[in-house]
Amino acid sequence: MAPLAANRPSRRRRLLHQGGPVFIAVSHLGCGLLLFTGLGLGALLWGLALYLARMLAITAIYHRLIAHRSYQAPRPVWWIGSLVAASAGQMGPSWWKAHHLEHHRHVDTGHDPHSPWHRHSGWRGVWHSQLGWLLTPAFHPQALPADIEADPVLRWIDRLHLLPPLALAGMSWWLGGWAWLAAFCLSTTLLFHAVASVNSVAHLCGEQPFATGDASRNNRWVALLTLGEGWHNLHHAFQGSARQGLSLRQGLVVILPDPTYRFICLLVRLGWAERIRIPSQQALLAAAAIPVQVAKLQAPMHPLG
Repeated sequence: MAPLAANRPSRRRRLLHQGGPVFIAVSHLGCGLLLFTGLGLGALLWGLALYLARMLAITAIYHRLIAHRSYQAPRPVWWIGSLVAASAGQMGPSWWKAHHLEHHRHVDTGHDPHSPWHRHSGWRGVWHSQLGWLLTPAFHPQALPADIEADPVLRWIDRLHLLPPLALAGMSWWLGGWAWLAAFCLSTTLLFHAVASVNSVAHLCGEQPFATGDASRNNRWVALLTLGEGWHNLHHAFQGSARQGLSLRQGLVVILPDPTYRFICLLVRLGWAERIRIPSQQALLAAAAIPVQVAKLQAPMHPLG
């Protein structure tokens, strides 16, 4: 993991960050426009395109590139990807990476900012991990990542993280009127809850093929909504892996659907990414929650689905 900056975010930076939850709340309210505009085919396709593009920016750029360096890419990929991810109302790259590293550093303990465990129980825990934590002091990271703060473009994207979503909302209205603005709000709201489900649902329901010592799980429904991020138990077992769609069945490594990994492979073919990190078959089998016999270490990978 990259080191964090020594200083806490300034008061002005914390104030700028606070605009994130406000924007998400307004997006939720904006979904009410659908009661008046309906959701025609054009608006539906616009909302779906925004969902997919912005989800890929969060999963492939914010998460697997910026937070975990699971592959290498030229700086324009970092900058453009961060602008698209920020347009989802998912805050800026410094805030996002700082919080994600805190999650891994203190996973499912009292210091984890958005765990459904330890702070509350039952539905209160689900509420806390899905949305409630944004309204607590844990919303502000303890420190910002030094490597992101050292990049002036990424630093300014983080400070001005509200401009990309506001610009995209304005573009939606300009292209299709109130109906497309409503589609933007719906897309943003659904995307927010899909990403948050990795923190909540994927720590409550699903399989645990790998021994991680925490509550992370592989959840196929979360993986479907987040283009592969729902294979969360694998991610906690191998944080630096660019491919998260991997699991174990009966002592064999199986390949699961992972659209984000396919997108990263596309970047490689275009010459915009390189040096993808993926755990070896032997490492995967060695990390099994239920020990695998040594005789099966040479078993071939088995594609699933």
